[in-house]
Amino acid sequence: MKFSYYPGCTLKTRAAELDEAARAAAEALGVVMEELPEWQCCGAVYPLARDELATRMSAIRALDSAKQSNQPLLTLCSACHHVIKRVNNDMRTDADMRTKVNTYMDLNSPYSGETKVVHYLEMLRDTIGFDKIKECVINPMSGRKIAAYYGCMLLRPSGVMQFDNPENPSIMEDFISAVGALPVKYPYRNECCGGYVSIEARNVSREMSKKVMNSAVRRGADTIITACPLCLYNLNENGTGEIPVVYFTELLADALGVKTREGGLVHAC
Repeated sequence: MKFSYYPGCTLKTRAAELDEAARAAAEALGVVMEELPEWQCCGAVYPLARDELATRMSAIRALDSAKQSNQPLLTLCSACHHVIKRVNNDMRTDADMRTKVNTYMDLNSPYSGETKVVHYLEMLRDTIGFDKIKECVINPMSGRKIAAYYGCMLLRPSGVMQFDNPENPSIMEDFISAVGALPVKYPYRNECCGGYVSIEARNVSREMSKKVMNSAVRRGADTIITACPLCLYNLNENGTGEIPVVYFTELLADALGVKTREGGLVHAC
């Protein structure tokens, strides 16, 4: 199983744990993640104006690079996944934008949204399968009560993202069950943590983050997992601090008995 892989900027710096655990776990599961040779920042925020083409260019270059390799494009950061998948939808559905972009960009051939964008969680569910992951677990998270935090960007707009039911998602809970832990459902798991206003309106962001963490704690969670570096930062900095917030890939790597690239692979399924 081979994917083109778009890591994004944050996974090379503040969120290195998300990336390194993902690579180690993928290796153990027999998945090859081929990092794109030349990628640029996706912009982190999807541009809402239809005539704002320049900020879409880096996402389109990544999509076209995966197309040239004839592979799906694997993403990991929630923000990167959100931007790249929505831009891909623009190129597939907006003929005027597609014409302008292809006229401006120096691509080998016109790009029309052909690349399939896959989030790492979708790869675990649809390519490997949670049943297979259960078979590969050598360090089950038995006794752990883990809450999934989806946030905003993986789920919405649901018609474009098509990740899961935006009001009652289950993919992360199914993942938690696959590694042997007890998934904790709580009301704020798909609500915004206030990450994008954490600088301009710190008090607002703090209250939003506290609501998320308090909701998980009240339902008995001992850990929160997320796929979003901004959510993790915001919940850790502005939440209550009662329980740890970690990346879901760290949980997966622990369950599979693997170490990060620096530590070397110690188990392969």
